[in-house]
Amino acid sequence: MKHTEHTRRIKKHLSSSQIIILGFAGVILLGSLLLMLPISTQDGKGAIFTDALFTATSAVCVTGLIVRDTATYWSTFGQTIILFLIQIGGMGVITVAVAISVISGKRISLKQRSTMQEAISAHKVGGIVRLTGFIIKMTILFEFLGAVSMFPTFYKMFGGRKGTWYALFHSISAFCNAGFDLMGIQLPYSSLTAFIENPVINLSVMSLIVLGGIGFMTWDDVKTHTYHIQKYRMQSKVILMTTSLLILLPALYFFFLEFENIPFGKRILISLFQAVTPRTAGFNTIDLTQISEVGIAITIMLMLVGGSPGSTAGGMKTTTIAVLLSTAISVFRRREHTHFFGRRVDDDTIRNATTILMMYLTLFVFGGFAISRIESLPLLVCLFETASAIGTVGLTLGITPNLGISSQFILILLMYIGRVGGLTLIFSALSGNQGHTARFPQEKLTVG
Repeated sequence: MKHTEHTRRIKKHLSSSQIIILGFAGVILLGSLLLMLPISTQDGKGAIFTDALFTATSAVCVTGLIVRDTATYWSTFGQTIILFLIQIGGMGVITVAVAISVISGKRISLKQRSTMQEAISAHKVGGIVRLTGFIIKMTILFEFLGAVSMFPTFYKMFGGRKGTWYALFHSISAFCNAGFDLMGIQLPYSSLTAFIENPVINLSVMSLIVLGGIGFMTWDDVKTHTYHIQKYRMQSKVILMTTSLLILLPALYFFFLEFENIPFGKRILISLFQAVTPRTAGFNTIDLTQISEVGIAITIMLMLVGGSPGSTAGGMKTTTIAVLLSTAISVFRRREHTHFFGRRVDDDTIRNATTILMMYLTLFVFGGFAISRIESLPLLVCLFETASAIGTVGLTLGITPNLGISSQFILILLMYIGRVGGLTLIFSALSGNQGHTARFPQEKLTVG
């Protein structure tokens, strides 16, 4: 009884940001312990703590960087644990917790509603329970449709039972922008390179990545207003515009300048996939070591941007980069204020976006410097891995499985920060300092 009362008092004094941070940390720790069980590995010995911690962090933070091949090292039980961690991390620890409370019939407190509001970047507390139900339904629908679309391909390769498991695993992993795969049975760490010319797998995975990465509130706008985009929230408009540009422009570069010697049809799939997957997904259909240094640099920039607020994705977020670019354009045009679609961007939003950019760039650069120095590896390769970690992407140039423990812990820290968000950590440390949203007339825009 005393313990329960003590726990309630602690929760009462924790800010929403602190609850989110502790929630992710708790799930990572639990996942690590489960992956250390003998039943979790193929050899029946269980994983060592560092391997289990790295894998659990990568799964919960929906990154996809691995130190052990998912298909050949982990047992079916271990893969199932990883899949559950991906699902929880993708939807958000708080979203899952609130969903369980709703299903069990428990009353959702105002504190829980407030925490949920911050976790999914909602603009108001009202309607959070309804929105949670909507998120759960849409997640199940998208993941089910993704699994159905990929099932025929995996059925031909593995049969009914295994084909079903592969379709489900890759659908959830893609929708949650996790990048974990089970194709190591053909060639360890090969990701989806075996499907480079398969339009069904390519289009299914890309669609799931984009749907998971645009954010739960954007889905709500699409459901409510369908094709009447002018009625969407400001945030949804910015997300859809920025996401479209961040897919189209890199795809054109890869199509015309990176893969110009590849046949036309195959080149379309590769270029689109290579433009979509750095947005925190982590799958690859080509050998990334064969891309030019310019292509690597573009991929790094895409990884740092990441997905959108309140989505299954990590990174700086599309709204952050949109605010920064719009601010730069305003300066060039000598305008006093930054605007989106005729509405002024709040100064707090610009300051927060700048803070996020500096935080991500600092961690990304110094993390790369540290790993390069520790491991005596080329700096560009190490920067690619740190961008992948803090952007919660999972793409790799092949060095992560061979890194030492110190370098692994640097990536673990970057993955964690990339998923919970830079501003969440800041507000947690300064608990009570809110204000990470912009105040448009009757609207808000979330960054970070």
